[in-house]
Amino acid sequence: MAGYRGASSAAGGGAGAAAFATRILLLLTLLPLALAAFAFVLQWRGGMGDPAAAAWPANKQSFPGMENSPLGSSSSSPGGGGSYFAVSSSSSAAADCAEILGRSASSNGISLYRGWNFDSESSITPKICITGSTSAGLHQILPWLYYHKVIGVSHFILFVEGEAAKPAVTSVLESIRGVKIIYRTKELKEKQDKSRIWNETWLAGFFYKPCNYELFVKQSLNMEMAIIMARDAGMDWIIHLDTDELIHPAGAREYSLRRLLLDVPDNVDMVIFPNYESSIERDDIKDPFTEVSMFKKNYDHLPKDTYFGLYKEATRGNPNYFLTYGNGKSAARVQEHLRPNGAHRWHNYMKTPNEIKLEEAAILHYTYTKFSDLTSRRDRCGCKPTKEDVKRCFILEFDRLAFIIASTATEEEMRNWYKEHVVWTDKDTNLKLLRKGVLTRIYAPMAIIRGLKESGVFTSAVTSAKAQSETKSSNMGLGGKESIIPNTTAGHEKLQATARKILQMVDAQEEAMPPLSPPGFVELTESALS
Repeated sequence: MAGYRGASSAAGGGAGAAAFATRILLLLTLLPLALAAFAFVLQWRGGMGDPAAAAWPANKQSFPGMENSPLGSSSSSPGGGGSYFAVSSSSSAAADCAEILGRSASSNGISLYRGWNFDSESSITPKICITGSTSAGLHQILPWLYYHKVIGVSHFILFVEGEAAKPAVTSVLESIRGVKIIYRTKELKEKQDKSRIWNETWLAGFFYKPCNYELFVKQSLNMEMAIIMARDAGMDWIIHLDTDELIHPAGAREYSLRRLLLDVPDNVDMVIFPNYESSIERDDIKDPFTEVSMFKKNYDHLPKDTYFGLYKEATRGNPNYFLTYGNGKSAARVQEHLRPNGAHRWHNYMKTPNEIKLEEAAILHYTYTKFSDLTSRRDRCGCKPTKEDVKRCFILEFDRLAFIIASTATEEEMRNWYKEHVVWTDKDTNLKLLRKGVLTRIYAPMAIIRGLKESGVFTSAVTSAKAQSETKSSNMGLGGKESIIPNTTAGHEKLQATARKILQMVDAQEEAMPPLSPPGFVELTESALS
């Protein structure tokens, strides 16, 4: 009996243990399920508004490249603005992806700029305007223009003549938003003939001379008008640039001229960009912006011992370290009393501008990059090819020599002279100067312009202009061809009476800064001894 009770007790204990184990197992099974359900309830908001969504505006600007993509639009966005994250319907997602991938695959290169809305008005500051005088064709102007759009320039004021003034060119340029074309008409010349500049002394040394001197005066008069147009358009900065020059915004936190100028202190009126000069390695360059990557650094960006020590090798028997100018270009804040000071600088009627010189950023000057540049300069000037006569036509010595060669030598002699004085064919010398820092490789502009070309931006600009029935109205609030000439001569009689008074108010009325060669041995030696 005792044995029976013991067995029953043992059996009851085993059953209790089994039941306990079952409860534990059930608890361990249900607990994760309950936690998962609880988490689902916390995350599911049903028809309630998402608190995180309130932090994002309902209508957002799309990223560059999304404007023409179905993924970048949403039916809920007014005006088709789209949002950063929204997709209009899940059923179209696969088709959207297929279209985007198909477009990318169909191009020969990376479609970096495909769909980039260059015409969009941006609220980002500062607003930058480039002005220039040009007679170039579309093959040069379009890459120059769109490159500067990529790095942050929003407005262009172009004074055109020659090839640039032909309808086939201007119809395309005028169709691009942010571009204002000013023709060299009789009205324009009459307006500029009454400019206050003719009553002042700072540009007087360049008056009534042919060729480069005449161009220099014309550029200054155009700059004076561009200042008024830029001010009326609400621009923050203005830069005078030729269409054979590209801004290289090195030193900024991103490759952006806008970022570079945004970091300039508020008390600075003018920013000077030292220029680098193209150093071509072949004599058959056709497209300098996409074929030239080697440049000679400016004196301001080199240690003095490097500049002096390698001066002879860098000059290669030419009159100076650079073939043409070496005193850079500048950007000026658009403000009251601003005036040009020649094509390379700005000034102010009421004060001496506070200026800084950039340590890394530069102007890339593509000068004499094509063999045809020799004859094109010759054909634009009617001077005699003598040492005396070229002095009244050209400011810089190399331009004088090139003009004489182009006017007197045979085709073969010109080609040999060009190879000897312009083309860098000695690879050992090139490598040495690259290692020492006199020469440098710069690829960013080349990559950007190639990307623009491969993405069809230039072709699109031409075809869209042809498709338009009339020129777009200006986004700068300026009228048509007859009304775009600002009234720089209002109260001209009063200006004549007060011109000398202005000169007395400003001490710094030295001559306008012309294109200057970099310092040579003689100048630097005399400066050190004085």
